[in-house]
Amino acid sequence: MNIKKGIYFLFLFFLSSSIWAQGTDHLGAIPSLNMNKKVDEKWSMNTKVESRVIYKSVNPQGDIIKKYSHELSDLTFIMSRSIGLSSRISAGYMLRLEEGEIQQRFIQQYTLIQTKNGYRLAHRIVTDQTISPSEKPEYRARYRVSAEIPLNGKSLDTKEFYVRANNEYLNSVQNKQYDLEIRLVPLLGYVFSDKIKLEAGLDYRINSFLAKQTEQDFWFSINIFVEY
Repeated sequence: MNIKKGIYFLFLFFLSSSIWAQGTDHLGAIPSLNMNKKVDEKWSMNTKVESRVIYKSVNPQGDIIKKYSHELSDLTFIMSRSIGLSSRISAGYMLRLEEGEIQQRFIQQYTLIQTKNGYRLAHRIVTDQTISPSEKPEYRARYRVSAEIPLNGKSLDTKEFYVRANNEYLNSVQNKQYDLEIRLVPLLGYVFSDKIKLEAGLDYRINSFLAKQTEQDFWFSINIFVEY
């Protein structure tokens, strides 16, 4: 597999997404900066800064109800401990600013990483609890599987491209109401050095299957990862 095949894969996904987007509820971007630090042989720390910007929102009738706006900003801290050669447990805290309101989220996470035939498969199970001044607490359970495939050879080296695809299922309970959200995120990444890499692609989300009318969101995702 090479860079042309990776770009072709993303092009097909974006082309099909442009058709789906006719029923989009939100269209926007999610830029993020991830800073990772290895504390010692077992412990590591991640600090993540993320924002969500809406370019367009529509109502069920297809009318535009909101154009460009900044929806929210997140600041997340996560401490992780290795519990084996391929797994780790984590705990963290997130502070969210949304429409002038501050929300808090407490995070618990388990990650298992497998390497097979030149690609990496990561399984992540997360539970979290969100506290908001104006809403009831929200409790969520998430499962994500992520595949990372180098586009040059069987290992990922510097100055090389790779493809990463995430599929996530997010269950939530709030005010005794259950809901499900499904996320599909294809990304094209590039390794600048052993300290810096960048990923960009589409974050497609479909939710509110049970609680209300189904919603579709399309976000342009761009992620910078820094090891320090």
